[in-house]
Amino acid sequence: MLICADCAYKSLIKFREELCGDKVELLRTDDSYIMILADGMGSGVKANILSTLTSKILGTMFLKGATLEECVETIIKTLPVSPTRQVAYSTFSILQVFRDGRAYLVEFDNPTCLLIRDGSPTPIPFVSRQVAGRLIQEARFTVRIGDTYILVSDGAIHAGVGQKEMAFGWGWDRMALYAAGHLPQLAGAARVAHDICQKADQLYGFRPGDDTTVAVMQITEAQVVHLMTGPPQNPADDARIVQALMSGCAYRIVCGGTSATIVSRELKKPLLPTLDFSDPEIPPVALLEGVDLVTEGVLTLNRAVTLLRRYTGGPGPDDALYAELDKGNAGSRIARVLIEHCTDLNLYVGRAVNMAHQNPDLPFDLGIRQTLVDQLKSLVEKMGKKVTLTYF
Repeated sequence: MLICADCAYKSLIKFREELCGDKVELLRTDDSYIMILADGMGSGVKANILSTLTSKILGTMFLKGATLEECVETIIKTLPVSPTRQVAYSTFSILQVFRDGRAYLVEFDNPTCLLIRDGSPTPIPFVSRQVAGRLIQEARFTVRIGDTYILVSDGAIHAGVGQKEMAFGWGWDRMALYAAGHLPQLAGAARVAHDICQKADQLYGFRPGDDTTVAVMQITEAQVVHLMTGPPQNPADDARIVQALMSGCAYRIVCGGTSATIVSRELKKPLLPTLDFSDPEIPPVALLEGVDLVTEGVLTLNRAVTLLRRYTGGPGPDDALYAELDKGNAGSRIARVLIEHCTDLNLYVGRAVNMAHQNPDLPFDLGIRQTLVDQLKSLVEKMGKKVTLTYF
């Protein structure tokens, strides 16, 4: 069985700084998921540049098939040791999980990766070795469905330093116990990262003394989402687009009144409206047997895209965003499914021009629906998920 991974991260910026000195890259190849966490020396602009360079270089080289030795040697030559402090300009961790379950983890001066398996912190079989004159910790192992892997920058384990209860900070062991205890209450990698960051922020008195980043990878089975929006350009393709929507095992979403009418007709199932106006700006959902979520089109997609943009932008989501995601309106429900319950998204987009939404004299790619679809695809890919777009 091929495994999938749900990846997400959250960062806190050091108090009185404007940029985070940590950087996370979430990448996906045809056969693996890659999560990279780089921590630049110091804080602010300089640290941000250093960590960004490190994560981008490592990500690009890994995607091109470079060996660990080549990656580390390039980083060392690009970002040498500080002559005054004698420490690396940027530390890093790389976790690569293959679809067949094999995993590779390498760490350079970052806190050890936390593995929570069967509800408990579980040791990872690390081996130490020298690469280009630097001590590297690496491990090769097999993941299991349900595993949660957590990479953190040192700002997380130092949270609370100087307080009476924990003079030396939160520490790795206490952080591990906290994460393991709260994991069953949380859905998805994003919530786990947010929860641990929130606790660190609390320990800092909401004035972080260092950049703090938590990156989470949860091993899951495939969670496929089919989303259909817009009627096909040729009505003869109505059956084809509905067949694609209903294929395989997936969570099915239909956005748009005309689209829903087509699906209802092809499935020979009644389309039942509801009166659940939980948000006056978003039309209520409808019910259709065989489809998990039936919504209005442009307004609902725009709300979902807005929430996804907030989720992927800046240092990460906050409590206000999660409160929005937990609301019952259709836009929030779509965004929450794509963030927390999706590894692969298949978009089935009809090319028919909707006279109510755009000037019919304009080409399709200038239409509102197409713009929203493009933004949706980009944002979901930014979360490290696979997106396939099919036009009809």
